[in-house]
Amino acid sequence: MPSVHTAQPSPFVFQPSGTALVVIDMQRDFIEPGGFGAALGNDVSLLADIVPTVAQLLAHARMQGWHIVHTRESHAPDLSDCPPAKRLRGQPRSRIGDTGPMGRILVRGEPGNAIVDALAPVPGELVIDKPGKGAFHATRLGEELAIRGITHLVFAGVTTEVCVQTSMREANDRGYECLLIEDATASYFPAFKDATIAMIRSQGGIVGWTATLEQLMEAQA
Repeated sequence: MPSVHTAQPSPFVFQPSGTALVVIDMQRDFIEPGGFGAALGNDVSLLADIVPTVAQLLAHARMQGWHIVHTRESHAPDLSDCPPAKRLRGQPRSRIGDTGPMGRILVRGEPGNAIVDALAPVPGELVIDKPGKGAFHATRLGEELAIRGITHLVFAGVTTEVCVQTSMREANDRGYECLLIEDATASYFPAFKDATIAMIRSQGGIVGWTATLEQLMEAQA
C-alpha cells in the first residue's frame, strides 16, 4: 500500500480505494471579503492564500481515484438548525442569517455559502451541509463513508483549529485513520494553526498524522 514516509509522527499508510479527501468549508463566506469571516473582523486573505494548494490537492486526489467530500457550514433559511447560543455569540458586525454583500450569511442556497469557484465540486463528489463545526454532527457523512468503504481520510480546509480539527477528532473517535495536509489548511490566527498541527500529531499521533502536499504527492507504494 502507498505510504507517506515523511508524515509526522510516523509514516501514513493508506489504501487508495478506501481513502477520501475531505475539504472543509472552503466557502465564500469564510474566504472572500464581505462574508462571515470578515464580519468577525478577520483578515480573510490568510484563508484565500491556500486556495491554489487545495486546488492542487483536489486535482491529485481526483487523479488517484479517491472519493471526494466537500463540506459547507450552513443553516436552513429559518435558522431552525442554528442554536441561539451559536448565533448570538460574540459581537460580529453581522450574524448568521443576516443579509450581507453575498446574501444571508451561512444560509444554504445563498451566494456566500457556495464553495469558491476554484474548488467547486464536480459531478459525483459528495457535498455535506453541516450545521455545526464537525462534519459528522447532524449529517449523513458517517453513513456515506461507510457505503463507500472508506477507512482513511485526508483533510484540508478551514479553519484549522475549529472545523478541521473538530472533524478530525470526530473521525478519529469513529476509527478512521486521518491525515491533515499542513499547507492546505489555514486559520485567521497562524499561531492557532501551528498549535493545532502540533496537537494532532502529538503523543504518537493522538488524533492523526500531518504532512505537506509535496510529501503526500511523493507517497511510495
